[in-house]
This record gives sequence, C-alpha cells and structure tokens, in this order.
Amino acid sequence: MYKIPLSMSLLGLFLGLIILPTVGLADLNIYSHRQPFLISPFIEAYEKESGTKVNIVYASKGLAQRLQAEGELSPADVILTVDIARLSVYADKDLLAVVQSSLLENSIPPHLRDKDNKWFAFSKRARVIAVSKQSSDVNNIKDYEDLSNKEWEGRICSRPGSHVYNRALLASILHAHGYEKAKKWAKSLRDNFARRPQGNDRAQVKAIQEGICDIAIINHYYYGKLKFSEKVEHRSWADNVDIIFPNQGNRGTHINISGGGVAKYSKNKKEAVKFLEFLISDKAQELYASINFEYPVRTDVPLSEELASWGKFKEDKMPIGKIAVLAPEAQKIIDVIGW
Repeated sequence: MYKIPLSMSLLGLFLGLIILPTVGLADLNIYSHRQPFLISPFIEAYEKESGTKVNIVYASKGLAQRLQAEGELSPADVILTVDIARLSVYADKDLLAVVQSSLLENSIPPHLRDKDNKWFAFSKRARVIAVSKQSSDVNNIKDYEDLSNKEWEGRICSRPGSHVYNRALLASILHAHGYEKAKKWAKSLRDNFARRPQGNDRAQVKAIQEGICDIAIINHYYYGKLKFSEKVEHRSWADNVDIIFPNQGNRGTHINISGGGVAKYSKNKKEAVKFLEFLISDKAQELYASINFEYPVRTDVPLSEELASWGKFKEDKMPIGKIAVLAPEAQKIIDVIGW
C-alpha cells in the first residue's frame, strides 16, 4: 500500500497531474481526507480479502480541487472523507458517480446516504457534551438547548464555531428551531463561554481537567481516544469527565459522518463499488468501532465493548444532507455573534 503526500500549492497540483501514470498502476486508487493511520487497517483488510492492490493519496485539504483539475484523466476511483460538508462539495462539483448497489441501499439508513446515491455514510460521530466529574450540577444538562441557560455563564469551553463540527451542530439547531431561535441559542451559548473559543476537541477536555471550565462540546470518539491514549496525561483528562448524549427526550443527539463515494471518472467503477460495499461489511463496521470509537451505520452490527459501555443513545435522524444545505446560514450566525 502506497501513501502519497499532497502539496496544496499550484506546483504541487501540477506535479500531481504529472504522476498520474504512477498513481494509476494500482487496481484501486483512493483519494482520502482521512489520516492514513485511520484507514490503513481497512485497506490492509481489503487487500488481503480481495487481492486488490490499493493506492492512497492523502490530503487534509484540496482533493476536490485536484479532482476537478484532473478531469477525465483523474486516476481516482474512490473518495473517502469525514463530515457531510466535505462530501457535499464533491457532489456539488459533480465529481461523484451514481452508484447502483442494493447492498449499500439496504444496509445504510436513508438519512445517512445521498438521495441520488452519490455518497454514503460508513460511520457515525456523535456531538456530545463532556462534563466535569467534580461538578455535580452539570449532570442536570439534558439537551443542547440547556447550554444557553444563564446558570452556565463562564463555565463552557468550545473550539471556534466556524469549525465544521460546530457549524454542523448549529445547522441541526437551525433545522430544529429556525433561524431566530438558533441565533438566540448561539448568542447565549457564547455568553456562557469561560474563555475565547480555541483549540480542538481534545483541548476542551484538557481545559475541564485544568479547571478552566466544567462543560465542553466534543465529538464522542475523542473521549475514547483520550481514555486509551498512550500518554498518561491524556488518560487523566478523560478520567476527569463524563459524557452526556443530549436530547434523548426529543429529537436525539446530533451526529455527523465519515463517508465516501465513487469518483465520476473512475476507470475501475466495479472495483470501487466493491470497496464501498466492503466498508459496510461486518469486519469493516467492527473496525470503525474498535479503531476510532466511531459508531457503525449498520444497526445490526454489535458495538465494541467500549462503545457499548457508554450506553445506547437516540440519534437525530434529520437527513444528513440538510446539514450541508444549512451550513451557510449557520456560518452567518457564527460570524454575526462572534463564536
């Protein structure tokens, strides 16, 4: 399995076009926003099972632009990414092929796949609330909406609102309550911050451990990663918090996804679809849970022992594609209120 780093400069893009013949030597070429260490176990399992040689081009940004520039000459067969906003970029730019697969359609719930079958979710990520074990009153929090209550003033930590994770959460609030109520909620949430929004989700858990705040909004799998980190300090951060799955009495906890699709100009569409189907197999769905603490999209796949210990939760079943549609409105609110 090969991993090719991607430059974001124009020169890098040009060089990327030059190396197309080399990239195309594999049986299956994957463009991935997911970090190599996260998807390597899936690739290795697929290569072993199928005998297919897989090549990966990894980049945190710029793959859609590269795919556009390559056009019909692109060697890409499969696109893998995280967050519905990124998946939607590929669909909006007409870079994904329509996939005909009864296996994918029957295995993945309708709210977690594109209505035109251009992209599919393979794992779910819940946006949960981390709370300090040292503060008993925080256990009164039941819903995202509760975070706007005055009683939490100066007690909440958050990464910047414009990050895709928080923008997606706000989009779900927009979907549930409309623009004005969502704006009011976001403004009150901002007023409750203990510090200026900064850092990533791990940094919010660290801030709780340091006593900067008692409450933070994080993706659930960061809790698992910290809990089982090789670094003692990371494990101590996790030891200081509990996690709450919000809105269990109404619409359910907001989720986002990791997912993918088949590149429009793939030369190996049959193999590409076969790979997507592998990602919803028992083996791959269990890997999502055990490696990255992500929830399987298939409801019939048992949770890993660790995820099961956190308890089952009700998820918000708004069509995941709505998040991408509402993201511009969410960003407008974020800009206006200064999150």
